[in-house]
Amino acid sequence: MIDSSARHVIGIFLVLALIAAWAVIVASFSAEIGALWGPLQLLIYAASGIVWIFPAMPIMRWMATGRWRR
Repeated sequence: MIDSSARHVIGIFLVLALIAAWAVIVASFSAEIGALWGPLQLLIYAASGIVWIFPAMPIMRWMATGRWRR
């Protein structure tokens, strides 16, 4: 079993990797999104800025408890 401090370090790097991967995915669609109506662009970028939190939740739970699920 991994101790708490190691879980936190590993978890931080996993969350940073998730954010970086998500940013690359969203940026790869920037030309298509940029061609859309301005308020729609805002909505898409705001939603994509929130959506990454859902895959990060299990990582954060693992960091706190040591388990992936409740």
